[in-house]
Amino acid sequence: MNRLIARVASAILLFGLAWQGAHAADALNGKSLYLNGPVSGGASCASCHGPTPANNVNGILAAANQPSVISNAFAANLGGMGSLFNGKFSAAEIADLAAFIGNPGVTAAPVASLAPTTLTFSGANIGQVSAPLSATLTNTGNATLNIGAISIGGAAVADFALGSGSCANGASIAAGANCTVQATFKPTAAGARVATLTITHNATGGSSAVTLNGTGNATPQATIALSAASVDFGKLLTGTASAVSTITVTNSGQAALNFTAITLGGANASIITRGGSCAVGTAVAAGGSCTVTLQATPTSAGAIAASLTFASNASNGGGAATVNLTGTAAAPAPALSATPSAVAFGSQTIGAAAVSQAVTLANTGNVVLNIASVGVSGSPAVTLSNSNCGSTLAVGANCVATVSFAPTVEGAVTATLAVASNAPALQVGISGAGTTQATAKPVLSETGPVVFADTQVGSSAAEHTTTLGNTGNAALKISTLTLGGSQPGDFVVGGTCAAGASVSSGASCTITTAFKPTAPGARSADLMLVTDSGAQFHLTLNGNGVAVVVTAPSLTISPQSFDYGSVTIGAAAATRRFTLTNSGAAAVTLSAATFSGPFAVVADSTGCAAFPVTLQAGASCDLVIGYAPTNAGASNGTATIQAGAGASWNIALSGQGVTAMPNASPSNHGGGGCSASQDVTDPTLAALLVLSLFVIVWRRRKGDMK
Repeated sequence: MNRLIARVASAILLFGLAWQGAHAADALNGKSLYLNGPVSGGASCASCHGPTPANNVNGILAAANQPSVISNAFAANLGGMGSLFNGKFSAAEIADLAAFIGNPGVTAAPVASLAPTTLTFSGANIGQVSAPLSATLTNTGNATLNIGAISIGGAAVADFALGSGSCANGASIAAGANCTVQATFKPTAAGARVATLTITHNATGGSSAVTLNGTGNATPQATIALSAASVDFGKLLTGTASAVSTITVTNSGQAALNFTAITLGGANASIITRGGSCAVGTAVAAGGSCTVTLQATPTSAGAIAASLTFASNASNGGGAATVNLTGTAAAPAPALSATPSAVAFGSQTIGAAAVSQAVTLANTGNVVLNIASVGVSGSPAVTLSNSNCGSTLAVGANCVATVSFAPTVEGAVTATLAVASNAPALQVGISGAGTTQATAKPVLSETGPVVFADTQVGSSAAEHTTTLGNTGNAALKISTLTLGGSQPGDFVVGGTCAAGASVSSGASCTITTAFKPTAPGARSADLMLVTDSGAQFHLTLNGNGVAVVVTAPSLTISPQSFDYGSVTIGAAAATRRFTLTNSGAAAVTLSAATFSGPFAVVADSTGCAAFPVTLQAGASCDLVIGYAPTNAGASNGTATIQAGAGASWNIALSGQGVTAMPNASPSNHGGGGCSASQDVTDPTLAALLVLSLFVIVWRRRKGDMK
């Protein structure tokens, strides 16, 4: 009998050890299961044993790191646990529960894993840079891993350098994510070279390291390096040489660099002229350099594509190095524009002081504009009163010609402002009328253009104010005040001046303009004002829209739905923890949580702080939601988590409200799996164990008697 009992006990122990060894228990997952119950829903361990196993309510610490104690309690229906939990927890989840009971103070923490732990570079000549090798830093924990500094140290620190891996000083690695760190080898001496790459972080140990090994070869060789991998000649004119570009070729090796060929190739190689000190047969000493000059003279319009290639005895790149040559060419095309394209003075009083308007002439071509003449013809009443236009106008530049009108007779007057240049002839029509009647004399306080400061898309620049004055001897009426041009929707007009408004003699009104870009880039519009006398004024408005990169908030919720199962009406609310994780790259502020149905937030010191709550990138917290049904039957609801910019996330919630049975004693005293004796040593379990052993012995003896 004793031997049989010992065998049974040994078998149980061996089974338990094998079962535990097959699964790396996760105490944090065990904590979630303990507080929330099975994933499929139902009662939780906390409802009976309290919020933490450390209090040892109902002797729960007997299951610390002992999955078999938990599974045996389920099998024996200890305290009603079998009816609640049998089949609802997997073996791995039972192991996680046992791990949490054994470590009730477990918290989320990062775990750093750096692999491989050794990087061995191929042998390299002294002074020659090897190809980079990489190691991967992985966060296998459940909290953000923060990188402090990445550095190389050790005896041969000068022989190794950090490469362009994705790991960076101060970077954060989310749970389950990784980054790479690169290193290169450039030996300074022959023989074995050893150093250590170290990454400091906030995980256990404080740092992770990779050993760097390499071997320096003593044979000196040349190494070629170029000051640029490409040359862009820019926008060129056919028949005109570009500016000279210079490429510096450096020998960073320990032996002389000898060129076997320096060649121009590609579709447009014939338009490139090469010069400089680099030449076949002229060696470049170790540590020395030479230069190559390049100049393009396109013969036809279109894109330029060519290349410059060096062939040499360099140990890197197979001895070859290439520079890509690009650019665009266009035929010379002088062009001239005028703003406004027509001048209207309207009716003016004979004998009154002349009125003036400015015309802006702009070189919109791709060559210098040669101006032969600027003049007015058609009527002596219209004159060119001023001009700052010289004999030439650079590409993109402008000048101003001012025309004046002083009628001497009644009737309509027409004239023309003509500009003769190497561009097509430009003529600006001028109109007006003379009258003996008193007339208004509209005058704008500026001729423009009005240039606004660079403004973010959707924002507004500071308002600009322009004054319309009336220096005449009669009132004027504004017939038209409108925006036109390329992007009128990007500008706003206000002020006291408006279509239909009158301005008395000697009075004035204001025009306010504002810039509110709807898209990035250069934006422009034309403000046109016309008076009842026919006078027209144009004011150019310019601005530059700046794009704003908006990072949408990103939130991951686990689980995204939950069924609380059956909950008695009037009993304490059943609770479930939902993990909110900021899975984006920037901090997110959760402004509120709203609910429909019999669901609400439950205050919990270990959960999320009160709303609004800000989560940094990679951070998380637990939102505890309770279910307290008020009516029998199915309950359905939604929890909505809200953030700025209209972002929101939903959690689907459900449950079943049941009515408590009158005058009925609770069959499962203490909730989710508690002993009726308030202790884990349920006498029923002991009786069952004795009975089972008796049956085993009886069957054994009966078999021996046969």
